[in-house]
Order: sequence, then C-alpha cells, then structure tokens
Amino acid sequence: MTSLGTLLPVAAASLRRRKAAFAGSYVALTLGVTLVATTGSLLGETAGDDSPLGAPSLHKVLQFTSAMAAFVAVFVVVGTFAFAVAQRRQEIAMLRAVGATPRQIVWLITGEAAVVALVSAVSGCLLSLPGAPALAAWLVDRGAAPEGFTARPAVGPMLLAAAVGLLVALLGAVTAALRAGRVRAVEALGDAAVDHRVMTKPRWTFALLGLLALAGNVGYYLSASTMPPAPGDQPDDPQLASQWVLGADLLTITALALFAPVVVPPLVRLLSAPLARLTAAAPLLARQNALTAVRRTVSTATPAFLTIALTGTVVGSTAAFADAMTAQGKATAAARYVLRPGAAPLPADAVHRLTAGTPGLHATATTSTVVMGLGADRPAFDDHGEDSAAGVPSAATVVDGDLAAAWTLPAVEGSAAELRGATLAASTDQVRGHGWKLGDQVNLRLADGTVTSLRLALVYRTQLGLDEVLLSGEAVSAHLPGARPGAVHLSAEPADRLGGVLTDAHAPGPDPNAHYAWIATTTILGPALLYALIAIVNTMVMSTADRRCDFTVLRLAGTVRRQVLQMVALEAVLVVATAAALALAVTALTQYGTTALLNHRILAGQTSVGLDLPWLPLGAGAGVCLVLAVTASLLPSRLALAGPAAAR
Repeated sequence: MTSLGTLLPVAAASLRRRKAAFAGSYVALTLGVTLVATTGSLLGETAGDDSPLGAPSLHKVLQFTSAMAAFVAVFVVVGTFAFAVAQRRQEIAMLRAVGATPRQIVWLITGEAAVVALVSAVSGCLLSLPGAPALAAWLVDRGAAPEGFTARPAVGPMLLAAAVGLLVALLGAVTAALRAGRVRAVEALGDAAVDHRVMTKPRWTFALLGLLALAGNVGYYLSASTMPPAPGDQPDDPQLASQWVLGADLLTITALALFAPVVVPPLVRLLSAPLARLTAAAPLLARQNALTAVRRTVSTATPAFLTIALTGTVVGSTAAFADAMTAQGKATAAARYVLRPGAAPLPADAVHRLTAGTPGLHATATTSTVVMGLGADRPAFDDHGEDSAAGVPSAATVVDGDLAAAWTLPAVEGSAAELRGATLAASTDQVRGHGWKLGDQVNLRLADGTVTSLRLALVYRTQLGLDEVLLSGEAVSAHLPGARPGAVHLSAEPADRLGGVLTDAHAPGPDPNAHYAWIATTTILGPALLYALIAIVNTMVMSTADRRCDFTVLRLAGTVRRQVLQMVALEAVLVVATAAALALAVTALTQYGTTALLNHRILAGQTSVGLDLPWLPLGAGAGVCLVLAVTASLLPSRLALAGPAAAR
C-alpha cells in the first residue's frame, strides 16, 4: 500500500515534470482572482447612484462587471484545473497500478492544486492593486464615473476574490481527481488515450438544471413574441429589461457550455466531414484527434466559446436596445428639430432668445438634474443619515415649456398639458414603486437643497431614453443655480442657433444618449473578454505541451514536421469553428428573444425594431480567437519538434 509520505516525492516530481500544466493553472487562476478583486474593489467605492448626469448607474455597471468577471473566471478556472488533471490520466493509472488508493490520489491532486491556488490567490490580489485604479481612470476618462473616482486598497474584496479562487480551483481539481481515482488501474491504463465518458453525474445534474432554466427563458421569449400585454396591463419595465436580458444571456451560455461534451463531438464530426474525404495524413489525424480527445477539445474550445458567445449576445443585446431607444425617441418626438450644446453650453435664456428671433416658433427646453428623497415623508428630510429615505438620488428632467411640444408620451393617467406650476410627471415604474396615485403630492429635495412638494399631474409609460421623473420648469428652474439647457425642442428651424448643434428630431441616426450604453457594455464585457482571450492562449499552450509523446510517435512513424504542424493547426481551426458555431446558435436564440421582448413588451405598438444579428462582432471575435489559437498551438509545437525524433 502506497503511503502519503511516499506520494510526496511523486507530487514534487510531478510539479517539476508538468511545469506547463501547473503554469497554465497558475495563470488562469491568477488572472481570475485579479479580475474579481479589481471589479470588487471598484464596486466598494460606489454608493447608490453617484454617476455623472446622463450616464448609467456606475454602481449597477460595476455590479454587472463583477458578475461577468466571476462568471468567466469560474468557467475558465474550473475547466483549466480539470483539464490539467485529465492530462495526467496515464500517470494516475500508474500510481493506481503500484498500489495508490483513490483517497491518496485525491489527496495528492488536491494538495498540488491547493499550493498552486494559494500562490495564485496572492499574486492575483497583488495585481489588483494597480489594476483597480487603472480601470477607475478609464471610467473617468469616458465620463462614466465622476471626477476623482478611484480605488483604494481594500482587504475585503481581495479576500473574497482569493476565497472564490481557492474554492473554484479546488472544486475543479477534486471533481476531476474523484473521477480519476475511481477508475481501476487496468481500465485507466487501457483507456488513457480515449475519452468515452466525459459527462459525469454532477455535470449531468448541473446541465439538466441549466436546461430547465433555459427552457423557462425560451418559454418567456415565445410568450413575449406571441402574447402582447392585455388591455390595462403595464408592459415590462424597460429600465430593468436590459438587466434581465443580460442574465438570460449568461444563463443560456452556461446551459450550452455544460452540455458541451455532448454537443461538441457531433458538431466536430459535422464540421470536419470534408476532411474525412481527403487522403492527406494531417487532416485525417486532426479530425480523429478532435473526435477522440473530447476533454481536450472541450477544454480548449470553452474559452473561445465564451469569447465569441459573450461578444455576440452582449453586443447584440446592447445594439438592439440602442436601436429601440432611437426608434422610440423618434416615435415620441413632437418637435421638428432639437438644438443641443455645441463647443459651449447653450445660454440660460435660450428659449427666450430663440422664440424672440423667430415669431411663431415654439420652443421647450429640457435640463438634466438630480433630486433627492423622491416621495419621502417630510420628517425624513430632517434626518441626514446615510440610510435616510431623503438621501436617495433620482435622475430627473426639468421641462421648461410645453411638454407636448417636445414629446408625445403615451399617457396612462393625466395629461401633458397639466405639467405646469408646482407639478411633476412620473413613469409607470416610479408610480408602481412608490404607490402613488394621480393628484398625489410628492415630496423631494432639489439641487440647491430646497425641499418642496409637487403634484403628480401625469403618469406616462416608461421610456428607454427618458428619465422617469419630469419636473415643471415653472416650479424648479429658480432652484437650479447656473443650470444650462441640455436640449431645446423646436417646432421649426430657428434664425440663430446660439452656437449649438441643430438636428432633425425625426431623421435617421443614433440617440445621443445611446453612447452611454456602449460605455457600460465595454466596461462590463471588456475585462472578461480580455481574460477569456488570454485563457485561449493558456489552454492551447497547456494542450500542446502535453503532446510531446504523440509528436514523437508520429515522427518515428515517418511523419515530417510540416505534417505535424498542419495537423496541430487544423485541430485549432476545428476547435474555434466548433466554438463559433455554438456561439452563433446562442446569439441567434438570445437575439430573437431580445427583439421579441422589445417589440411586444416594451415598445408595445409605439414602434418596432428588426432582428439583426451582430455579424461583425461575431466575425471579429471568431477571427481573434482563431489567430490566438493557431499561434498558441504552432509555437509550442515547433519547440517540441525541434531536434531529431529519436531524441524524444
């Protein structure tokens, strides 16, 4: 019986012999911990909604960035550690043959994984120290974070990221070790080169749960496209729909990734069918290697699938919502032209100067602001604590002039003509959230600290590109010191543009506020995609470094180096092609659901957007993955093939 003491030298020798595999695991986990700790540190610096006017909620953006980072890190780290263990099946079989028990095998692999994970956790936390301020500076430069926003060293997020990294790494290693330890020595030796059973019972359990959740998503998508809201029902909240869609996208990706060992072999067989008709050795070997070594194919395809699928789904959903925002804005535009600030702000008396210069011209100015404590009780404004209801900020738009001359909003209750004097208008989402009724007095604190009460005169259906609170300029303009109009809605072309930029309110073109959605998308998606791209290189290098024996056998059998390199390159192409096909399927499904949700639940008869797959981002993502995968496969292969075959 082999003792644990006997296995310690084996573990040390394994660490020395399999440097590439352990280095790959170290890189994957270090970057994962860095990513989670960086986003977590920034998230701890935000409170509520301290974003600049017009920008999306910084707190929510960083929440989604942290979630996306954790999502990608879990997949990559678990897959990398499991793949590293799967590469050692022959070694484990030999240990079983000389008397090592399954328990000892598990302890051996767990101990090795724990050492790598501890070193990686420390390295990742140290890398997050410069990483978090760099990401904060990028957000400030893009206008998504207020001036002065930065990240200070925080122990809590780093400890949490390290704990998550350790847990995920050990989970991936132990799961694979348990599977390897249960195999009898003779079976393991005979089955070392072929993967017959990749889907384990735990994976089947998670995959079936993911499938059930995916079925629920598909059912909702179908109902959204075939069952519009009944008369009197409120459509889905547009402000939360984009968050729900992102969650649905991630769930769909997760479900398909869990079923990858089932769907990858048939897909590889289909995509490589033309290679089976060739007589050259390299294409045939590449096809058979991809079909036989399912674990290797799945492990190397997963980062590429994540990269392409996340690019397609997130970019596609963002583009769909941006198109819907633009279409809805033009559908509700009552003005003929919109004048916005140019190189300098518009003057405070822009409406008076524009209408005085052009008789018969109707102008309505809008200004963005922030109000505090919307709907709080009067006594709450005396409590200045952080948890006070009067300290909650809300974005609002001040309307100076006739609201109906600027927008034709779908009114649920009240009239746009009533937004005069001490009044406000609110979206259906705000009304439902606060329990207001038409005619209620709503308390709030204005930008200069004045606490006032305004009557609810209009309830309108929540719009994608419009604040959920509109304030009458007659009531609040005097309390906005130094405020300048953000836009002036005009019924005709003015004689003087006051140095601003005049646009046709109904002409084709993106909504001016849509660029913030792309800033948020880049923030959420960018770090995760960068990590996934590095993971592609990492797993490809790990895979190639473990195939020296295969290359030696091929060389001794008479295969020349060029043929071996062709085989490796074709395998990389097959892996990326498989990942791209799965990502395209996910993108098509989620994009169809997003479009149906927008048309039938949010736009709901105002206008509509068409189904448009993001072909350019999908192609760009697949192209980058292909270049990285082929390069990361060929370079180590050339090094492994250096020298005479017999020397290996």
